[in-house]
Amino acid sequence: MIEAPSPEAARRLEPVRAEAEARIRALEGVQSVSVVLTAHGPAAPARPPQGQGTPQGQGAPALTVGRHPTPQAGPQAVPGIDRILAIASGKGGVGKSTVAANLAVALAREGRRVGLLDADIHGPSQPRMMGVARRASSPDGQTIEPVQAHGVTMMSIGLMVDPGKAVVWRGPMLMGALQQLLTQVAWGRLDVLLVDLPPGTGDVQLSLCQRTRLTGAIIVSTPQDVALIDARKALDMFRLLGTPVLGIIENMSGFVCPHCGQESHIFGQGGAEAEALREGLPFLGRIPIDLATRLAGDEGLPVAAGDSPAAAIWRALAQRLVAGGMA
Repeated sequence: MIEAPSPEAARRLEPVRAEAEARIRALEGVQSVSVVLTAHGPAAPARPPQGQGTPQGQGAPALTVGRHPTPQAGPQAVPGIDRILAIASGKGGVGKSTVAANLAVALAREGRRVGLLDADIHGPSQPRMMGVARRASSPDGQTIEPVQAHGVTMMSIGLMVDPGKAVVWRGPMLMGALQQLLTQVAWGRLDVLLVDLPPGTGDVQLSLCQRTRLTGAIIVSTPQDVALIDARKALDMFRLLGTPVLGIIENMSGFVCPHCGQESHIFGQGGAEAEALREGLPFLGRIPIDLATRLAGDEGLPVAAGDSPAAAIWRALAQRLVAGGMA
């Protein structure tokens, strides 16, 4: 199947479809083949109820996110943004989004101009973690206005769809949405943009690395072997795509009992640090399991925004990135 961005493009691709079908049919062992072109046309605009709209009778500019990506020649920089860091993990459930949110806030508290892009299109969590509920807006149907939260400029697909509504998109739509969120958002001048990637090694990761000039990637993992197996796959993906890996963060590294003070290593101990050493990568730090961090994330007030001992850990991590020229 060949998927085209529009019916017009599908008609232009008919010779490609025919040649692809002929070449596949000529392969040894092929008994039958059918190559199909498919395309999605734009939905008909909904007619506003009578009496609504602007005084000129026209509604506000419509903003549509989720389209086929436009062609470009190689990775491109995003104007006004000095550094772009991909926050990645090989698997879900390791706290990558928590790391991205708190690291963004901690960097902002260090005086950096910080952006946070929630690129987990199918499972956006940054609006909840950053305490943002209002919808994204557009003055012209093209430019997307970001929101401000805790000193961070942020954007998420979660600010553009109804809460609880699933985003069911295939690869080309995901890639197009990512391109829009990078290039149509009015990010302004930033020292660093953190991109909270979905888990794994799929279309969004591939599109980001191939189409955006990245400073590098930071991999988040818990210490346990099951998480490290997938972290290695993420590391291998970035190397294959030529994206520098700037280091590894070990999340959920230990739990200190609030009653007796004893530390328990629920998910193991030192696994991510050992992996960084084995791969010759910087080990950027450990983040312990902390109830306050979880509660703060659920309440939309990242723990890094406060002055607790947990916030100090995030601040130290942010200072390490700044000192290393990564942020």
